Amino acid sequence: MMDTKILLIDDDPNICDLIKIYLENEGYDVKVASDGVEGLTYFKMYEPDLVLLDIMLPKKDGWQVCREIREQSSKPIIMVTAKNEVFDKVLGLELGADDFVTKPFNIKELSARVKAVLRRCNTRSTQSDDDVVKFHNIEISLQKYELKLCGKSVDVPPKELELLYFLASNSNHVFTRDQLLDKVWGFDYLGDSRTVDVHVKRLREKLEGVSNKWTLKTVWGVGYKFEILG
Repeated sequence: MMDTKILLIDDDPNICDLIKIYLENEGYDVKVASDGVEGLTYFKMYEPDLVLLDIMLPKKDGWQVCREIREQSSKPIIMVTAKNEVFDKVLGLELGADDFVTKPFNIKELSARVKAVLRRCNTRSTQSDDDVVKFHNIEISLQKYELKLCGKSVDVPPKELELLYFLASNSNHVFTRDQLLDKVWGFDYLGDSRTVDVHVKRLREKLEGVSNKWTLKTVWGVGYKFEILG
């Protein structure tokens, strides 16, 4: 864990001191940035394993910082918000955030979320070369974290790819939202089932018109499945 680097981007010095001291005592190497521009600079220089990102930041807000990080990296991002608003969470997920923490938070809960997200990412990085699923006009590789549609690579956030890979690997099998949270996000994920709906919506936008041989289907009252149409 001593080699695990965390970048904290927050303009509240009291919160930064609290998080930095606690996580350093947990064995992490923590770098702090106090605004969005500085945060992006540190991200390139520091190459963190995880980013804790406040939404309300000077110079560049957390939404813009998240967008720019996702344009260059799939490193996990936990967003910190002062409001427990569904809109904030949905927008963050659409931009590629991996998890959310709402202020005021319990520092032990924050640490648990950090550990859970890092554990999922470590599992992701050990996938074998055989972790590829192929159907008509689609190829999903967990090893390369790559989605190809009609032979062309398509940009996709890591969690969307993991969800699509899981459903396609278990084609024609229906999964509830809670089952998908368990299988894709991990049993210790502390979010809610709307997370799944947001990711499915984003995937459907990318997959529209790609093939008439399969579909990402909603099974009303149950959940979702990757259905083979023949």
